[in-house]
Order: sequence, then structure tokens, then C-alpha cells
Amino acid sequence: MTTELKIDFVSDVSCPWCAVGLGALQQALARVQPDISARVHFLPFELNPQMGPGGQDLGEHLTEKYGSTPEQQAQIRENIRLRGVEVGFEFNTQGRARIYNTFDAHRLLMWAALEHPEQQAALKRALLEACHGERAAMDQPDTLLAAAEQAGLDRAAAEQVLSSGAYAQEVRDSQARYHAAGIHSVPAVIINDRHLISGGQPSAVFERALRQIAEAG
Repeated sequence: MTTELKIDFVSDVSCPWCAVGLGALQQALARVQPDISARVHFLPFELNPQMGPGGQDLGEHLTEKYGSTPEQQAQIRENIRLRGVEVGFEFNTQGRARIYNTFDAHRLLMWAALEHPEQQAALKRALLEACHGERAAMDQPDTLLAAAEQAGLDRAAAEQVLSSGAYAQEVRDSQARYHAAGIHSVPAVIINDRHLISGGQPSAVFERALRQIAEAG
């Protein structure tokens, strides 16, 4: 008999560790089949909600936010790239040039969650690839619409979402709910509304947790 789990994946498309964590979670889910299946919901978390149009130079941003040097940033970038290799995600070797506001990306993901749930995971992956593989401008409609098309969603419908401001309140409400629950960093993986796994953990950590939670019932 298959045990079905509910998984809420709280993340931001601009977060490289979220790409690593998602890849590791998907590897773990593949390993636990057919004993365990899961419904994965992608929920919004903006790392830089105040970021203005056009974004900011990434090196400058990281220095301002964390006090890191270019050398430290390069080492962290390489570590993340290698973790990506392990989970099947290809990071651009040059890293991202800039960091952008991702609110519109979250609106598209919310639209997919509510109207096309079977394609939300593909949209999430396409957005992560655009950001971390293609170094695309994540606040530009053309970037977001290309990701929607890649995920098999209708471009015209996605364009209507972006131009109308739809799903903005749903995104804000979801973010407020998780902030109130104490989620202040991502990725945050919440299983069955009770069990929290934080950070871009290795797939073995996710697999062990999935089996333990399923066994506990």
C-alpha cells in the first residue's frame, strides 16, 4: 500500500539552494516509490521583496547583505555548482550577474498552483533554470512567459496574469502565513503540515525523513 504525503516547498526562484534542495527532494521521492508518493506544492517566499526594477549587481548585493568578499562568493558559488551536479541541476559557471525582484514569478506560480496544478512543478523548474542557468532577468515579462511556455502553459493566459496583477494578494497572504509560522529562510520543506526540513539538504536526508514520517503515519 502506498503512503501519500503532502509536501509544501517554500522557496524563492532566486535562491540557488532552493534549486539544490528541490533536486535532492525529487531524487529522494524517486527512491521511495512505490511505497511513498507525494503531492508537492510550491509556495512563495521573497528573499528581496524591496528589490527595484532592473535588480542589483549580485556581488554588490551579497557584500551588502552578508559582508562577503568576491573570493568567498566565488567559493560558495563553486560549492553550490557541485551540489547542483549531484542532484541534476546545471548552474551557470559564471553565476548570476544580477539579482531581481521575483514577485511576478511567484504570481505565475500561484496561478499555476490554483489553475494548472499538474504543471506547477514544471514551471518552478523552468524559472529556476532561467535564473540560475541562463542568468535571465527574472523581473522581465519575456523571461517569465518563456518559462510558462516551457512548462506547457498557455503564453497568452500567462501574459494576462502578469498584466492584470492577478494572484498578488494570494502570494502576499501565503508569505504572511509562513512568516507568522516562523519561516525566515528557504528552502523550507514542510511535510504533512508538521515536519520541517530546512536548507538544501542532501537527498539521503530527505529520503530518511520521508520514510520515517510515512512509517509513523
